[in-house]
Amino acid sequence: MTQIQQVNQDQVQLWNGHTGHAWVEMQTVLDQLFAPMERRLMEEAAALRPGTVLDVGCGTGAITLALARGLGGQAQCTGADISQPMIEAAQARAARADMPASFVLADAQTHDFGLARFDLIISRLGVMFFDDPVRAFGNLRQAAAKGASLRFIAWRGPEENPFMTAGERAVAHLLPALAPRPADKPGQFGLASRERTIGLLEQSGWQDVEVKPLDLACAIPEADLVPYLSMLGPVGPILPNESEARRREIVGLMRAACQPYVQGGEVRINAACWLASARNPGA
Repeated sequence: MTQIQQVNQDQVQLWNGHTGHAWVEMQTVLDQLFAPMERRLMEEAAALRPGTVLDVGCGTGAITLALARGLGGQAQCTGADISQPMIEAAQARAARADMPASFVLADAQTHDFGLARFDLIISRLGVMFFDDPVRAFGNLRQAAAKGASLRFIAWRGPEENPFMTAGERAVAHLLPALAPRPADKPGQFGLASRERTIGLLEQSGWQDVEVKPLDLACAIPEADLVPYLSMLGPVGPILPNESEARRREIVGLMRAACQPYVQGGEVRINAACWLASARNPGA
């Protein structure tokens, strides 16, 4: 992991520590929550009919494997992520499913994917974490074939995604070490600004850039809400350090804050995202 550790150090530590392991443990819940995003990206990929695909920030491999299935084994599908525990989980999933997909532990900002290799570069919530987005999107463009397409989904701002911060807002007074999640910085809301996202893509050489609002109805079973709140987000890494009584208090407050989203045994949210598209003009 030497190359990865040279840049994006905060994100490397985050996704190779508690958060990366939590995403592996919560893989099934997260795949269900973000299933509408998967379906939309699969529609985009099916229309483009690529022969080679790179899934950036692939996590535990849901999109990479969906592409391998959905494209009928006709495309070479590669997933890349900076999280070793998630890459290992993705490799294990591919082996169990006997799917023709490969995975690489890499930082998309710096990794040499090979020149003009991919017909499609795609991502579900994986491109908001770069500490140098222009460098990252430029590096990805170098890996894209002439005329290749870029498609990704990223979150809009926290004000349009209140569920995503409801729990932490409810317990901020109890956790002074809770890190803020500012927009336009590496993290969930790193590409919240449409204008900034367009500018970053254009600065890195992509053309025909479009960034459009995408609202998707997402849901998980109510029974999964407490594990979701306890393990993920900025509270997740802090909670194990608290006493049992304090953990119960914190989780109880977060659960109560999310009650408005519980309907009919499900947690239902609107995922307010951007769907970005662009084309590599080539050399």
